[in-house]
Amino acid sequence: MKKTLITSTAMVLLAGAAAAQVSFSGYGRFGLGYNENRVSEDIALVSRFRLNIDGKAVTDGGVEFSARVRLQADDTPAINEQNAATLNGARFSVIYGGLRVDAGNVAGQFDNMVNYYGFEPGLEAFTGQYVGVDYSFLGYSSTGAGSNAVYVNYAAGGFSFGASYDPNVAANNDRWDVGAAYTWNNFTGAVTYGENENDQSLVIVTLGADFDRFSGTVLIGDEDLGAGATNDGTVYGLSLSFDVGAATSIQASYGSGEGDSDTEGYGISFVHDLGGGVSLKGGIGQQAAKNASDNVIGDLGVVFNF
Repeated sequence: MKKTLITSTAMVLLAGAAAAQVSFSGYGRFGLGYNENRVSEDIALVSRFRLNIDGKAVTDGGVEFSARVRLQADDTPAINEQNAATLNGARFSVIYGGLRVDAGNVAGQFDNMVNYYGFEPGLEAFTGQYVGVDYSFLGYSSTGAGSNAVYVNYAAGGFSFGASYDPNVAANNDRWDVGAAYTWNNFTGAVTYGENENDQSLVIVTLGADFDRFSGTVLIGDEDLGAGATNDGTVYGLSLSFDVGAATSIQASYGSGEGDSDTEGYGISFVHDLGGGVSLKGGIGQQAAKNASDNVIGDLGVVFNF
């Protein structure tokens, strides 16, 4: 009788979850990370657990309403400690055809920009082609409340257009950004511009290409951070990925800017697919301000998707 009751309860719960269209996805990663300028030991245990919780409902007319929260636990390698998992702010979406509107804890146009991040070397994605960018644009928060903002995107054929607006009342610094992308043959080009009420601005152009075993992205832009800034001006970077076999690829990136105190970063890494959504990843590189001493970084570990 007890077994029957448990089975019946489980079936009811599963049926309810199916009707509500709730889904789970995410990944875990863990390994060793090296940073020669770390306050404590140079080598620390690095890890992340991420679980996306998505709820979705669709009207009879085909309009999709959805929401997402993320549960994430990260490490603190500076003191070689683990953090407790926390839920972030919710993101709400309305999707119909090629139109999407997000509200709440959203990613802005730069955060959604095609090929902005490129290929990021290492288990922890410890560097990237964008490291020279210092302008604070609207981004999705995985561990905090995020900004209470709006993002709109429309896609048709090879063309897409996006824009976002963040009132940022607490800081009294409204910010917005707008951009477009177009894909043709093996190439995708994109441009995004943004500014805020502090008279700061950023414009970025990216170009990506995909040729079977080889892929690459290029980023170039200009940022104005106001009078006295020593880390603005032209920013630039590139990233590459090359498949050396059926299960192994090599990734590399370089990024910097013309400012005296701009960050310069570069790295190279490998990704080896073990099957079943599990990969072995590791890399080595350098990232520091151009007017500071070198800082060698690297990592090695496993990432698994679920």
